[in-house]
Amino acid sequence: MDIGALLTSAGINIAICVVLLSLYSILRKQPSNVSVYFMRRLISEPIKHSDPFRFERLVPSASWIVRAWQATNEEILAAGGVDALVFLRIVVFSIRVFIIAAMICVFLLLPVNYYGQEMQHKQIHSESLEVFTIGNVKEGSKWFWTHCLALYVISCSACVLLHFEYKNITKMRLAHITGSPVNPSHFTVLVRSIPCSQNHSYSKSVEDFFSTYYPASYVSHQMVYRAGRVDKLMKDAEKMYRMLKTIESTTKKSYMPCCLCGKSTHSFEALNNDAESVEIKTSSDELQPSQREKKLKISEQKDVEKIYRKLKTIETQNKMSSTPGCLCGGIMHYFKMLKKEAESVECKTSSDRSQPSQTDKERPAAFVFFRTRYAAIVAAQVLQSSNPMLWVTQLAPEPNDVYWSNLSIPYKQVWLRKIATLLGAFVFMFVFLAPVTFVQGLTQLDQLRQTFPFLKGILKQKFMNQLVTGYLPSVILMLFMYAVPPTMMLFSTIEGNVSHSERKKSAGIKVLYFTIWNVFFVNVLSGSIIRQLSVFSSFRDIPTQLAKAVPTQATFFTTYVLTSGWASLSCEVIQLFPLLCNGFRRFILRRQEEPCSNHALTFPHHTEIPRLLLFGLLGFTCSIMAPLILPFLLVYFFLAFLVYRNQILNVYVPKYESGGQFWPVVHNTTIFSLVLTQVIALGVFGIKRSPVASGFTIPLIFLTLLFNEYCRQRFSPVFKRSPAQYRFL
Repeated sequence: MDIGALLTSAGINIAICVVLLSLYSILRKQPSNVSVYFMRRLISEPIKHSDPFRFERLVPSASWIVRAWQATNEEILAAGGVDALVFLRIVVFSIRVFIIAAMICVFLLLPVNYYGQEMQHKQIHSESLEVFTIGNVKEGSKWFWTHCLALYVISCSACVLLHFEYKNITKMRLAHITGSPVNPSHFTVLVRSIPCSQNHSYSKSVEDFFSTYYPASYVSHQMVYRAGRVDKLMKDAEKMYRMLKTIESTTKKSYMPCCLCGKSTHSFEALNNDAESVEIKTSSDELQPSQREKKLKISEQKDVEKIYRKLKTIETQNKMSSTPGCLCGGIMHYFKMLKKEAESVECKTSSDRSQPSQTDKERPAAFVFFRTRYAAIVAAQVLQSSNPMLWVTQLAPEPNDVYWSNLSIPYKQVWLRKIATLLGAFVFMFVFLAPVTFVQGLTQLDQLRQTFPFLKGILKQKFMNQLVTGYLPSVILMLFMYAVPPTMMLFSTIEGNVSHSERKKSAGIKVLYFTIWNVFFVNVLSGSIIRQLSVFSSFRDIPTQLAKAVPTQATFFTTYVLTSGWASLSCEVIQLFPLLCNGFRRFILRRQEEPCSNHALTFPHHTEIPRLLLFGLLGFTCSIMAPLILPFLLVYFFLAFLVYRNQILNVYVPKYESGGQFWPVVHNTTIFSLVLTQVIALGVFGIKRSPVASGFTIPLIFLTLLFNEYCRQRFSPVFKRSPAQYRFL
């Protein structure tokens, strides 16, 4: 690939970014899109929608960039919580470390690489990108000390900044533990794998166990039950409430004649009767001794009260409205009929509830409540039984964080599920070799002409040549990569994680491993699938193979940063799928009411963190091998800083908080990237016959691993276990 192909790819992606960002600045000003671009603000504070039309709405502006840049950490913390602030610290860390890398590599190593061979250079737009890599430096050159120096500067800067961020984020997490408002989860322990007894129920077993071993601190417990009719009724009530909101908006002032008769119907009066019947039904349900009903009683009553208040308002507004009846000539009371139907549903539900006993519904899991946070910490971290597979305890997730459907999974199945999902992820990873191999075939023009002879005429055109080799491969790979996060999220759900945060963290780790393997290693060791599987037959050859391959594939990684980085951020800010759904809802379904908080999006940590870490890996490994990638990478991180701050402030709504639980994954991946960079540099220095540079690189590897061990001992335990000292405060 030459400079012209790279500039073609850069030009296309710059045009896409400018168009999408300009379109976003216009769309965000339209009142009909407030639920797409200001959902968080729509939920937290009222927003006026009836602004008169102004010409400024159709003019692109950069006001959102200024607002995102000026936002303080306190505003970010208030809008997105600790997780959002920690995520932005990843972006800030990347900006800082790659500014240092760009200054030393672009101004020192790039000229050394370019003039590394005694050769006649072409015009700059016709130069191959390989002349800017370390592969252009001749063997035995005395200038390899510059690469070794740059490697030391980048590694030391990254370690210092990592220590600074790890220390600050640890303090932030501890401040979150002590300063967060009192939450029921602070006093609650989730108990799983409760042993089965023929003499008494699971509930009795839990009460006896914790009353015996925690008599002073145990308060009560709540069993987990198998989903039944109550859950279905709750979902039906929620659907009915949304339907009634639609009825209110469409029939608020309608006087519609009936089909045949000529009299009026009091629809909303009847709905009121139905709501009263639902309220009576709920009151009768509260008298049942079942603990499942006791648990759902409060939330069910609140939902019905909301429906009842809404219907009262509708009834007042429509009290004098009348429409002709349907068949009879008299007034038709729809809701008196619905009342009878609700009574029949109530009788049916009561009979269904009486069929299975409450004991049969119990699952071997329970929430146990303690008097103090300290007692809950101790109970969660102590081994409760001589058999580690029984009475398994952990701190309960936040109420909004609980993934209820997985609580019923027997704990003894969890390890089997994890092995099965791990095997499934491996199979999916190797199946993905086919599209990656196809993508790499597009970057090799000679092989492409031999495989597809009919393309020779098309590829002779200069623009098509640059388009196929410079832009198309990264686009195809990016499109295939969109199937990875949903698949990994499915695997993480099957694993049996009991909280949304654990499920998202597990999916993020799988996506991270998948992208590092397929985007980096498979592309570096490109060729046939047999070659990709056999290239690691000897671990002794790994540094040599990587040293030969990374400089040649650095050009593809540069175009991948342009396509998957710049373009993906533009798509992120414009929110294409929610925008299409909003247009369909407003202009096709004619529903003008704003969606409720249940439709709000949460921040996709499981997709964005792996992308940031992958670009960090590409930046570290290519920094001294092909420094030309660093300016494009810095543009991506600066744009990511603005886009993600804007999305956190306006779009994404945090429903739960993990306290920056994913930072150790970021730290470990960064250390892996540094060590991999040093191993590749060691192989390059060996191939290029520079013993001095090789000798100085070996101690750097051990120092980096020693630094990682220090951080693991000093900071990592705070993220694995909750300190009782801070919990007690």
